[in-house]
Amino acid sequence: MLRKESYADSLAAPEESLMRMARFAVVVDEWMNDLGLTATAIQCWSSMQRNYGVNVCTIMSMMSQQMLPSAWEVDIAGVVSMYALQLASERPSALVDWNNNYGSDPDKCVFFHRGNCAKDFLPDIRIGTAPILGTVLGEANTVGALAGRTPAGPLTYGRISTDDQCGVIRAYVGNGEFTDDPLDIFGTKAVVRVPRLQTPMQHICKNGFEHRAAMNGSQCAASVAEALGNYLGWDVYHHTA
Repeated sequence: MLRKESYADSLAAPEESLMRMARFAVVVDEWMNDLGLTATAIQCWSSMQRNYGVNVCTIMSMMSQQMLPSAWEVDIAGVVSMYALQLASERPSALVDWNNNYGSDPDKCVFFHRGNCAKDFLPDIRIGTAPILGTVLGEANTVGALAGRTPAGPLTYGRISTDDQCGVIRAYVGNGEFTDDPLDIFGTKAVVRVPRLQTPMQHICKNGFEHRAAMNGSQCAASVAEALGNYLGWDVYHHTA
């Protein structure tokens, strides 16, 4: 059972929702053990809410915390990105959206999701709901989304993606930092600073990368770029300060 003292503050979550999440966790755990899987990408928007009545963000967070990365919305390339950063740093990764600018600072932006970040990123982790999805499916069916704020610290971000027209795999990676700048929004969130941020933003947009990226609480971009570019032969953009 998920309790305040075990993984996340669950005091706002109904007992029935916690039970459904626990049952899902047991099934996924057995399935992964049977097949020898070390990573997952789950159809969490909006199949789980429509068919099972909960968000499974908390369960995905638990898996990522245990170094079994789990990406949302069946993002296979996303979970591969998470796994690459995890292998380089030996720390959990998360998948987030490149979200808003942060004020007028061209080197800062907001990382956001509703959220399934590993506990490693959220010292104030708590189980809540997904308000945006709740407006369509009913907020009671979205219990299990996490809330919390990533504090200041080191950051590596990156993304692996497939270019189907050219038949190649592309990636980008870089270092930055999480900051303690004020941020008053729901979900799991962070303010990040990346030197010359507009340069990788332009690269992401011009080359058709998705609006989401993996993040890791480390400075391992050089190792990831070396592995993906020199060893695997992929097209890698390594952003440096």
